[in-house]
Amino acid sequence: MAASDKSKVWDNHVAVPDTPEGFTLRTTYPNNPNGAEVMLERWEAGSAEPPHSHPGDDMTVVIEGKMQIQFYDKTAAGLVKRGEPVVLNQGETGYIQAGEIHDAQYLEACKLVYVHDKAFGFTAH
Repeated sequence: MAASDKSKVWDNHVAVPDTPEGFTLRTTYPNNPNGAEVMLERWEAGSAEPPHSHPGDDMTVVIEGKMQIQFYDKTAAGLVKRGEPVVLNQGETGYIQAGEIHDAQYLEACKLVYVHDKAFGFTAH
């Protein structure tokens, strides 16, 4: 999972007139073509997403619960697991770069804040 300083989720912020010095923001897509798509997600314990990728960088903040992410490499023989699964607990944030193949398992019931760079997309692998 990429660090926040490498994620495009934090790009394209602008200053807003009549707000305090040092404050910038990035509004949402599609009203802003350089915006971010934001979702509040709920997942039941034991549910899962199959291996997939997204067209833009994403950020997941775990508000409640516990989830696990496994990364994959695409080979001629199919998908091969890369490394150990990454576990995110309540209060933790994970970053995934555009095109990175991964799955997700929800080990406990989860409430998530999901932010995607520009328009959201889901490609199953």
